[in-house]
Amino acid sequence: MDLQLDDVSVTIEGRSIVDRLHLRAAAGEIVGLVGPNGSGKSTALRCVYRALKPSGGAVWIGDEDLWRLSLRDGARRIAALTQEGGADFDFTVEEVVALGRTPHKPGNEPLTAAERELCVQAMAQMDVLALAERGILNLSGGERQRVLIARALVQQPDVLVLDEPTNHLDLRHQVQLLGYLRGCGLTVVVVLHDLNLAAAACDRIGVLAGGRLVADGTPDEVLTEELIAGVFGVRTSVVRHPLTGGPQLLFALAEETPLMKGTHR
Repeated sequence: MDLQLDDVSVTIEGRSIVDRLHLRAAAGEIVGLVGPNGSGKSTALRCVYRALKPSGGAVWIGDEDLWRLSLRDGARRIAALTQEGGADFDFTVEEVVALGRTPHKPGNEPLTAAERELCVQAMAQMDVLALAERGILNLSGGERQRVLIARALVQQPDVLVLDEPTNHLDLRHQVQLLGYLRGCGLTVVVVLHDLNLAAAACDRIGVLAGGRLVADGTPDEVLTEELIAGVFGVRTSVVRHPLTGGPQLLFALAEETPLMKGTHR
C-alpha cells in the first residue's frame, strides 16, 4: 500500500516544525528519515500514525485521506512503534503482543486460534517467545522494544511506522530487525539515527533539516560527503561496503566540537 505525505506542514505555537513535506513510500518500500535532532522527523511520523494532525497538507494511504478514516480503520492500516511507546501496567509479554489485534476485534471477543498462532509467530520473529509469561515492566529496554515491535506486527498493517526502532537493541537484534524489514513486504517508514544502518536497510532515504526535506533518493544518491557535511556538520569519507557494495560512512572523531568547548579543566 502506497503512503504519501502531500505538502504536510506542522506549526506549533507559531513555530514551523515541518514545512511542506512531500514524501512518498511505494508499496513494499522501506523509506528512512534521517536528520539532525529537532529536524522534524518524529513530528512527521506523528502525522502518519495520527498522534498529531497536520496544520496543512494531507497524508494519503492508497487513494484515501488517512485523516478521514475512522480510528479503527486507521489502526488496521497503520501500526507504529513510537519513542514514547511503553507500558504503565505489568501485563505479560503475550498479553501486550495480543493487544495488536485490538483494531480487528469487536468488544472483548477472545483471540481465535489463528490469531494466537500469529502472536506466537511475531514473538518468535522478535526473539521474545521465551519471555511470553514475563511481566513487561521487568524486561530490559531492548527486550521491551522487541515486544512492542511484535505487537505492531500482530496488527497486520499495510504500513509500518517505526521511530528509532533500533534504540536499546544490541547489535545482533538491530541486524535481525532490519533484515526482517527488508523481506517483510510491508511499506515501512522508519526514523534512524545511524546512517550506516539506514544505508543498509532502506530503499530510499529522505533527509530533513529545519523541518524541510533537503534530499530524497537512494542511499547512493543521498549519503554523500557533501550532504553529510552540510546537514550534520560532520566530515566523512564514503566508501563501498565490502559485502553489499552499498555506501558506508567512515567518521573521524573531531578534536574539539561545540559540545566540548568550555568543558576543559
